[in-house]
Amino acid sequence: MLFEDAYKTIEQISEGLFKSKGSRFIAFALPVKNEIEVKAHLKELRKKYHDARHYCYAYRLGFAKSVYRMNDDGEPSGTAGRPIYGQIISKDLTNILVVVIRYFGGTKLGVSGLINAYKTAAKEALNNAIIISKTINDVYEIEFGYEEMNNVKKIMRESNLNQIFQIFELKCKIKFEVRKRDSNLVFEKFSRINNLKINYLHTV
Repeated sequence: MLFEDAYKTIEQISEGLFKSKGSRFIAFALPVKNEIEVKAHLKELRKKYHDARHYCYAYRLGFAKSVYRMNDDGEPSGTAGRPIYGQIISKDLTNILVVVIRYFGGTKLGVSGLINAYKTAAKEALNNAIIISKTINDVYEIEFGYEEMNNVKKIMRESNLNQIFQIFELKCKIKFEVRKRDSNLVFEKFSRINNLKINYLHTV
């Protein structure tokens, strides 16, 4: 299959911890869907751990994995955000935020020490995470007359479609999602039903 229609992410929040020369590096891996959720989580963690020295993070979003960012939050450039992001890449994850909070222990770790600390803390959080696979789905809406209900239901059942919303009156409406790889085939099936309108809405 040329188009990859599945991606890996984490099921729920997980934590990791690394200590070096008195400094503590507390890591959190969090599932996120967009940058609004990223900002909300960062705000919450800064509030909860308000007495920490640094809040370094990296995230990657979208099934195409095209949206990402790294932040060193005052640490020397490339010593925090990049090694955190490297761990996200190594596990091929997306829709994920990894934050590593540092409590300074009074002894400087040097560039290599910092890189190792942030990398290891992030790795611990991801090793403790439950990694899941999700499919990329297209969402459609169909409108049809009640007399076509049996034909519609047959396609829904045979294609194992996930129904999201329905209205059954003289004019019926169903919103459903279908795995990306099966999208064109399902579209063609519904298009053969007389007086049925099918509209693509978005991809999730």
